[in-house]
Amino acid sequence: MAIDNNNPLEQQNNPEPNGSNSEASTRRRKKPRRDGKGSNTQSNKTSKTSLSKNKTRRAGKDASQDSHALATQAMDPNLNNLDIGDAEDNAAAEAEGGIKAIGDQRIIPFMKLEKPMALLSLLMVIGSIIAIAVNGLNLGLDFTGGVSADVRYEQPAEQVEVVKALADNGFDDAVVQYLGTRQELLVRLPPQSDNVDGLNASLSKALALPNNNVEISNVNIIGSQVGNDIYLSSVMSLVLALACMLGYVALRFQFKLALGAVLSLFHDAIVTIGIFALFGFPFDLTVLAAILALIGYSINDTIVVYDRIRENFRRVRGITPRQTVDLSLTETLRRTIMTISTVLLVVLAMLFLGGEGLYWFSVALFIGLLAGTYSSTYIASSIPLRMGLSRDDFIVKVKPEFEEEIVTFNDPKMYEQD
Repeated sequence: MAIDNNNPLEQQNNPEPNGSNSEASTRRRKKPRRDGKGSNTQSNKTSKTSLSKNKTRRAGKDASQDSHALATQAMDPNLNNLDIGDAEDNAAAEAEGGIKAIGDQRIIPFMKLEKPMALLSLLMVIGSIIAIAVNGLNLGLDFTGGVSADVRYEQPAEQVEVVKALADNGFDDAVVQYLGTRQELLVRLPPQSDNVDGLNASLSKALALPNNNVEISNVNIIGSQVGNDIYLSSVMSLVLALACMLGYVALRFQFKLALGAVLSLFHDAIVTIGIFALFGFPFDLTVLAAILALIGYSINDTIVVYDRIRENFRRVRGITPRQTVDLSLTETLRRTIMTISTVLLVVLAMLFLGGEGLYWFSVALFIGLLAGTYSSTYIASSIPLRMGLSRDDFIVKVKPEFEEEIVTFNDPKMYEQD
């Protein structure tokens, strides 16, 4: 019997190599069988072995790197990439004027200029004290006494015209301020005669302007005793403000920081007053108000820096106290620049557009703001460092009375023999 070579069943079971099913014969099972056995079982074992080896090598490498990092530095878990031990990065950063601290953040070394700035501050304070003692303050009418008059015009009047009219009639060194509107003015004069009626008539004649009638509603004569009382009250207010700031910072932060803050505030106030004494600028209640406002602004800026110093002392490890202060000043630098810029814009607007009544107030604020920004960076931060500021000053320690004690009770009956 002849065998048909074209039997489809045989062709299906035994396909020819070069036949139509050759493409199907070259297929390989890409997935393992259900029982886990197959052609790729060995390859799976090989891949698993290589992965385990890579993991072992990688783990060993990571462990060596971690041990090296822990040996060189210690860091809070909240921070990452504290890489101070890299010599090349530190050298490059030093060439740029800073050191590498955390990650790619650069620290500006403010405290490198600590000694020159301290010497400059000392010279400024000594010079201000000498100027106040030698030249004295050009005290205004609020402190020396004088005459104060409330004046009302029918038409708006200019301050320059009123001052010129008073000077032409023998009333020199007059101070004229607006009281709400340009028709109501406050006129202050040096001490005059005690005759109120004659003074009222003289002022009415002197204040008369062309085509603008004037009316004097009130004339007050301020004696020298009242001026001395105001002067003493002003000095006491400054001392009380500094004492309150000392107590607040000492309770809120630490006494070392409190002393640095108060000394920086004293520096700001004495330098501003010394410049007024050196150049003979008039010193009145508006200037005193500017100094008190300056103390409030400067302590606010100082507290922001102190809060960041305390935070960095608690969370950053492995750096010196000087580097911690530099880090805190660098982090608050942008905030300081933005704050001083916006405040100076307002002060300059008052200086050039506020008129004579706000002129010396603005001058005192301008001088004090520059001194306050400088003192918050160097004086308020360098003095605590000189006093030994460290991380231990901000760590809460357990008091001895709250520590647990181990008490052992011995029962005498335990040692009795039956």
